Amino acid sequence: MNRDNRPLFTSSLFPQTPYIFLTGKGGVGKTSTACAMAIELADAGRKIMLVSTDPASNLQDVFQMKLDNKGTSIPSVPNLTVANFDPETAAREYRESVLEPYRGKLPEAILTNMEEQLSGSCTVEIAAFNEFSGFITDHEAVKTYDHIIFDTAPTGHTLRMLELPSAWTDFISSNTHGASCLGQLSGLEEKKDTYKRAVDNLANAAQTTVILVTRPENTPILEAKRASEELKEIGVTNQVLVLNGILEERGDAVSSALYNKQQEAISLMDNDFENMAQYSVPLRPYNVTNVNSARAMLRTHTCEPELEISAFTRKTESLKSVVDSLHKEKKKVILTMGKGGVGKTTIAASVALGLAEKGEKVHLTTTDPAAHLSHVLTSEFGSNLTMSFIDEKEELERYREEVLTLAGESLSENDRAYIEEDLRSPCTQEIAVFRAFAKVVERAENEIVVIDTAPTGHTLLLLDSAQNYHKEIERSQGNVPDSVKRLLPRLRDSSETEIMIITLPEATPIYEAERLNIDLERAGLSSKWWIVNSSLHATGTTHPVLRAKAENEAQWLERVYDVSKGNMALIDWKTETIQGDNLRQLLK
Repeated sequence: MNRDNRPLFTSSLFPQTPYIFLTGKGGVGKTSTACAMAIELADAGRKIMLVSTDPASNLQDVFQMKLDNKGTSIPSVPNLTVANFDPETAAREYRESVLEPYRGKLPEAILTNMEEQLSGSCTVEIAAFNEFSGFITDHEAVKTYDHIIFDTAPTGHTLRMLELPSAWTDFISSNTHGASCLGQLSGLEEKKDTYKRAVDNLANAAQTTVILVTRPENTPILEAKRASEELKEIGVTNQVLVLNGILEERGDAVSSALYNKQQEAISLMDNDFENMAQYSVPLRPYNVTNVNSARAMLRTHTCEPELEISAFTRKTESLKSVVDSLHKEKKKVILTMGKGGVGKTTIAASVALGLAEKGEKVHLTTTDPAAHLSHVLTSEFGSNLTMSFIDEKEELERYREEVLTLAGESLSENDRAYIEEDLRSPCTQEIAVFRAFAKVVERAENEIVVIDTAPTGHTLLLLDSAQNYHKEIERSQGNVPDSVKRLLPRLRDSSETEIMIITLPEATPIYEAERLNIDLERAGLSSKWWIVNSSLHATGTTHPVLRAKAENEAQWLERVYDVSKGNMALIDWKTETIQGDNLRQLLK
């Protein structure tokens, strides 16, 4: 299927099931699409409940009123009720409910370990699922509303975990292997039947449709494919795809390059979703920040909402200036952090190249096996720069075997199934890769080490608390290697380590970057430099749609400038793919 016969996602094509879930990578437009669908259906006379569990949700801004987790009627949109959950608050309450029975009964080190295990992203998700599971199992809600739309669906991993018997016992507190990010569910035992009904409803094609929202870019498309396959594994097969933000007309050089990049990404994805209904949404010149802009998003013929244009006039740094600063301050370990798709790998490679061309011995470590980075190792870049790839699948399999071996053969089938599912979680994958990174960072004794895709603060705290935990009990499942123990103090030493947060000039990536920064501070790490990548504002584009998008970046650039205390570098959106010799473009 090509773009020409991919219809626009308008109201006549919306799913007709009672429950509609939207899922996709952060920043692809889930919340915007959910709001636009809810308003469109409500305007048509349907009774609609819109429920958000997204930590980065801006529903209160869109509807310009205070929302709660019970449901608030929207005066400007009759027939629409909106509930906005705060999953992080729910996660804190859930965490405390699990830990409270053990306070004063278990050593503090063990409680710290348990608490950190319950601080991961999966725990936030399970707490959110606990909140909205009532809506998907409430018979009265189905009678009251024609459709209940959920912004952010649970992942296949979480749903599989809920179906395992061991997840509902105190298995995790009595048999910790140092990798769990879900923790025990025994505190929610009374909800077990509700959860089962919720999972059953999700897999019922007559009841539920999952909308995979993505952008016409390689990384979000890969994420949509992964989410689709995970959900199919547990029987959630009623899926449709929405490609959001397609540029329909070309003009200047920037818009022509963007159009070509999008079309190339679309052409590569078609076989992955060929048996799925696919729809498109044009790139709009505005962000969905109010009811009027949400109402216009999915309509083919409508007046565009009035744009809120502002200017960003602060003086920002270049990536070259950042490299100069790192060199002057003699940093030995440099980490790039941020969500997938923001450009961490490219920026890490450029920083490594810049330092190598200053005469430093540099080693770049990445988990991105993309062939274009092999250009970094060609002779033209000199002998100062070396690079290694870490195979995530290989490292995870090695860690999995170690954990299962140390867990022993005495485990029941249920407990083994629990551990195996736990090992598929994002936090556990991060730990497995981190152990490989730790070995490479020991090279910092003799050279600068640049790490693409660094561990989060949660992972560092989990490993740190695991060390104390293993001092308390003579049992170690998922050992903490000496290289990891030595690495933690080094990463916390700001005179030696620099953490660079990479983001995009958009709401969701910046909200996620801010949460990442808080996570790092919790782990005792500090970040100085923030790099805003792929800015249309910095291109000077004259294309009407892109120019409007560029001006709308101003508020987010201002926000990053304030958070970073002015330590902000701005990189313009590049018309060419940054690879090989083009890496030097970022250093001009």
